[in-house]
Amino acid sequence: MTRDEVLAKLRELKPWLAAQGVGRVRLFGSHARDEARPDSDVDLIVELTKPMGLDFFRIEDELGQKLGARVEMSTEEALRNRIVRRNALADAIDA
Repeated sequence: MTRDEVLAKLRELKPWLAAQGVGRVRLFGSHARDEARPDSDVDLIVELTKPMGLDFFRIEDELGQKLGARVEMSTEEALRNRIVRRNALADAIDA
């Protein structure tokens, strides 16, 4: 999947994501750089609009099913390593 295909699908899924408690979604990593391989996961930084506990992982799994690719979601706060966070945010594209 290309960067534009992933972004288009994420934009289509915004109402579903909002209903799940996910606000802003940013794509980063190989898909954001348009360097993804067929086996690449879709890396997302998300902002949550409500506490979700273990539902976070259910949403991540369901989103992966909807996109047809493995999804790795993280909040900006969860990207604890400063270098990783800086690199992720440098690549990040709003969906």
